Amino acid sequence: MKIYDFTIPELNHFRENCNFTKEELVLFEYRAKNIPLECIAEIMNISVSTAKRISRRVNNKIIKIC
Repeated sequence: MKIYDFTIPELNHFRENCNFTKEELVLFEYRAKNIPLECIAEIMNISVSTAKRISRRVNNKIIKIC
């Protein structure tokens, strides 16, 4: 799922309704800016596999409310 393809109102809807954890919200914000997971992992000081796992949780929450 390409989060950066969503419109601003859609992104705001997800922020308000997905009940993201702090980590999920940070990752969501970076993905909304089209930053690759590898860079996000570096910024957040986590492994790429952890970033992918968090990204899957974010995507699952978005899918649930769509």
